Amino acid sequence: MVNTIGKPLNRVDGSLKVTGGAHYSAEFPQENLAYAVGIPSTIARGKIQSIDTSAAESLPGVIGIITHENAPKFEPLKSFMKGGTAAEEYSPLQDNAVYYSGEHIGIVIADSLEQATYAASLVQVTYDEETPIVEMQKHRNEEFEPQTVFGKEPTFIRGNPQDAFEKADIKVDEVYTTPTENHNPIEPSATIAVWENDKLTVYTSTQNNYGTKKALATSLQIPEENVRVICQFIGGAFGCKGAFWSHMLLPAIASRHVNRPVKLVLTRQDMFNVVGHRAETEQNVKLGAAKDGKLTAIVHDGVSHTSMYDDFVEPFTIASHMLYACENLQASQRLIRLNRVTPTFMRAPGEASGTFGIESAMDELAYALKIDPVELRLRNHADTDPAKNIPWSSKSLKECYQVGAEKFGWSKRNPEIGSMRDGRYLIGMGMATATYPVMVFPASAKAKMLSDGSVVVQSSTHEMGGGTATVMAQLIAETLGLPFDKVCFEYGDTRLPQAPVSGGSATVGSVGSAVHGVAKALQAKVLELAGKDKNESLTIEDYSQILKQNNLEQIEADYSFQPEQEQNYSKHSFGAQFVEVRIDPDFGEVRINRCTGAFACGKILNHKTARSQFMGGIIMGIGMALMEESVVDPNFGRVMNANLGEYHVPVNADIPDIDIEMVEEVDNHVNPIGTKGIGEIGITGAAAAVANAVYHATGKRIRSLPITPDKVM
Repeated sequence: MVNTIGKPLNRVDGSLKVTGGAHYSAEFPQENLAYAVGIPSTIARGKIQSIDTSAAESLPGVIGIITHENAPKFEPLKSFMKGGTAAEEYSPLQDNAVYYSGEHIGIVIADSLEQATYAASLVQVTYDEETPIVEMQKHRNEEFEPQTVFGKEPTFIRGNPQDAFEKADIKVDEVYTTPTENHNPIEPSATIAVWENDKLTVYTSTQNNYGTKKALATSLQIPEENVRVICQFIGGAFGCKGAFWSHMLLPAIASRHVNRPVKLVLTRQDMFNVVGHRAETEQNVKLGAAKDGKLTAIVHDGVSHTSMYDDFVEPFTIASHMLYACENLQASQRLIRLNRVTPTFMRAPGEASGTFGIESAMDELAYALKIDPVELRLRNHADTDPAKNIPWSSKSLKECYQVGAEKFGWSKRNPEIGSMRDGRYLIGMGMATATYPVMVFPASAKAKMLSDGSVVVQSSTHEMGGGTATVMAQLIAETLGLPFDKVCFEYGDTRLPQAPVSGGSATVGSVGSAVHGVAKALQAKVLELAGKDKNESLTIEDYSQILKQNNLEQIEADYSFQPEQEQNYSKHSFGAQFVEVRIDPDFGEVRINRCTGAFACGKILNHKTARSQFMGGIIMGIGMALMEESVVDPNFGRVMNANLGEYHVPVNADIPDIDIEMVEEVDNHVNPIGTKGIGEIGITGAAAAVANAVYHATGKRIRSLPITPDKVM
């Protein structure tokens, strides 16, 4: 038996990436390629009166310009929130309305990127401009209740939370806010469209190949079998490539318009405008507790923003439903329409923002009660899911608290505010709970074994940098008992079996279950050929011999994984975040000294790639806590820091060594391979842990992210 599961094996795609062999969406060579550049709106609300393209059209090398005046009509799409595959229920260039600044109101196609860019700058647009609705706070009287919050009621109540809060011995009642944040992957979204007669091939940055295929076919009103989508490697996404965006249509219609392959690569500024963002939130958290620290009431209400034409909800109250044992709970959300592009998923949508609110409030309650923050959480540990009143499939949160606290050295923390120093610097320690739900989706895979015993397994999923290709190969090798170098996993093309969106930390649980299933099916076929018992183990030599004895060059198997619909268990990952900050009292500068994250996420398939995922989430959480904020001009609705010079994200100098502790679990209920997904839990609780550490160091409770020096001073 070959044991590969859990081992910290190197990435199978590593050499391709460092040698340039991995092709990202903008890098597939095409003959006679033309380049498209978007024409952005310069207003945030109004109508286009006229577009003068004559100066652009007169330039040599410009071969086409498409605006609402000559664009084809698209079939409307259903948004992801309503069961479709689109990020927004909006089709580009269909009329003269403008909904947000930077919206693509046209495209220029030219022989070179430089000429297309210059030509786009020459297009003259006259607007009938209206005053944009930009600031959420100024339009609180226009709040409305969404139909659902990710499938849950927009107002959820159990028990009698308002009465329990009024009668509580100790109360916390505060407002916490998070700003608009943008994803900023290294690879900007890009699409190359190639028509061959009536068939369309698209190379595009997407986390959902089949969803993109379906959306393109629907929009363009062509058969799905006429569309092929290719995306193997993604240079970061974090959610902004999870659903179909309108800019993906533009190269397709441009290619048909000029009868040549067309490439559109979004600029960094476009990435702030047309591919969504994490929505701004305002959260009112009320906690009521008895003197012994037991929670008697949780109220988590708030508002986030959406676009003028969609009802995207940032589900920041979802975690509060189940995080702590409390008989009385209210969680409600409302929306406000702004002249912004539709918000979208951003790493741990809802949980990242929501845990900042609830975990900051828990820290405030701990200080009010004079109870250690870890102890307070232990006293309110939910032994069963309080929202669904069912047991957990597995839950090792107590172990995460214990392991994290021990590794971090929490016992050395002096609980007195401002009591810990390093020379002139203030030292603070904070912690928070991390959580994320387990999601699994249907997925399919195909396997082929050759006469030498080697195996190829195929599925149309992606490699986003998290190690998907590597852990799939480990699953194949482990299941079949083959050496790791004798298996191959192929992915990233809609000509391969269907895989779901690579989002919701669901890829390994979904595609991995299909890969495991097809490997077992392949093994069963070989064992049947040999007349052997289905539970017998085989070596690579055995496989090869059996195929040769049956005069077979290869043998194939297919498998489709369908998640069980049983509702007997609540399925979540859990963790504990511990952070130490070092603060300059004169300048308000906050630096992170140390981080420890302890996580329980089912079976870990590769400790090296898992550690990287946990670290990546924590680093993004540090950025959320201290730096990230998209600043929108209140008069014109423009993102004023739409670049990586002014939209700050952590760099190496900002991040210390991060200690990752993995508490392994055996969970036979989540999926056939026992994994829970790890891509998103690392960011949850991280911002709250930083804010709680800042309070411990300074006595200043900062409830509005990011925690910038002006707020600390």
